[in-house]
Amino acid sequence: MHELAITQNILEIVLKRAQEAEAKTITDIYLVIGQLSSIVDDAVQFYWGMIAQDTPAEQARLHFRRVPAEMACDACGTRFPLAEGLTGCPQCGSHQVRVVAGEEFFIESIDVDQAEGQ
Repeated sequence: MHELAITQNILEIVLKRAQEAEAKTITDIYLVIGQLSSIVDDAVQFYWGMIAQDTPAEQARLHFRRVPAEMACDACGTRFPLAEGLTGCPQCGSHQVRVVAGEEFFIESIDVDQAEGQ
């Protein structure tokens, strides 16, 4: 259910940005979501259809770009994709690894139609 709150936040942000740009309508919203985030695209899309009604974003299309999880080894600097069953760095075997990609969640861009006369 946290997707409802997330979707509400997305709507608040895009409406504010559209108002600042004096936009008439929001046509497209581009979201970046990391593989390790717990956000479900279909749930966001579902809630969007309900909460965006009667707003300038009502007809906006949501576009989702997933970022794969990537790790980095602090011992040797190797970057590698997160793999199931991975117990350490595939290059040196160190367990000093950290997530460097895949936890993202942000609005990458918003497309709008400007109000007449703009």
